[in-house]
Amino acid sequence: MSFIEYGDTIRDGDTAIVFLGHESMFPVKVQHGSVTQTKYGVIRHSTDLIGKKYGSKVTCSKGGWVFILHPTPELWTMNLPHRTQILYSTDISIITMMLELKPGSIVCESGTGSGSLSHALIRTVAPTGHLYTVEFHQQRAEKAREEFREHGVEHLVTVTNQDVCKNGFGVSNVADAVFLDIPSPWEAIGHAKAALKVEGGRICSFSPCIEQVQRTCLAMEEHGFTEINTLEILLRVYNVRTISLQIPDLGKASGDNSSIGFDSSNPTNEGSPCTNPQQGTVQFKSGVPLREMVGHTGYLTFASKS
Repeated sequence: MSFIEYGDTIRDGDTAIVFLGHESMFPVKVQHGSVTQTKYGVIRHSTDLIGKKYGSKVTCSKGGWVFILHPTPELWTMNLPHRTQILYSTDISIITMMLELKPGSIVCESGTGSGSLSHALIRTVAPTGHLYTVEFHQQRAEKAREEFREHGVEHLVTVTNQDVCKNGFGVSNVADAVFLDIPSPWEAIGHAKAALKVEGGRICSFSPCIEQVQRTCLAMEEHGFTEINTLEILLRVYNVRTISLQIPDLGKASGDNSSIGFDSSNPTNEGSPCTNPQQGTVQFKSGVPLREMVGHTGYLTFASKS
């Protein structure tokens, strides 16, 4: 199993996603002899998972069933164990595009955190690129190394435990792009410039507060970065559902014979928005925004090395 290569069958030691529904799923490490409890009953790894194909429908001990999915960076972002606040697919998608990443790109990242963005970056630059990720917290850095090894991508990433603001990324003039998600990104702009290739290269800084953005932009300008711009990506989700609206009473114009000959029992009138004038309502499909949704996550500041 690898997050960058799809396998057909579930093997001992794989990380798999147990899918109970669109709003209910979780990761599990497949191990011979282990069991996983769900609300539909027990899943026995030896008999229910190992050797089965990814995407299989597995029946639990209580008679309910779940699907077992192959892990992807998108599914991992939704299900990973949170060690820090993470970036979600909305921001990740614009980051990978605006940094102009592609297979073979070299990327520097700080900090690693829970590894949400890291997995997406690795998948984007594979199979010949590389990610150099720096994490200040020692335990988080060690956990990130362990996860990358379990997910089959350790050959594409180097995890370093150090303070990027003081010691930089550990590489010079090799990166095509740099990403910063730290409390004081303006202190790391000089190290980011040193890590970028001699000519060109892109940088992105993620900050939740506008004061951080202001200081970062000033530091970018001082270090000669150009095309500095800041974005805020807001996601607005709609649910498609059936709604009912009352038919307005607009009165009847003189000489209006449009209702003459209407027969509610006539099947040819089915599907008309006013097939039941006595009821006075019409039903149709519509997109309805959620009553509560995620708002501001952070500001994304992009710039280019001149």
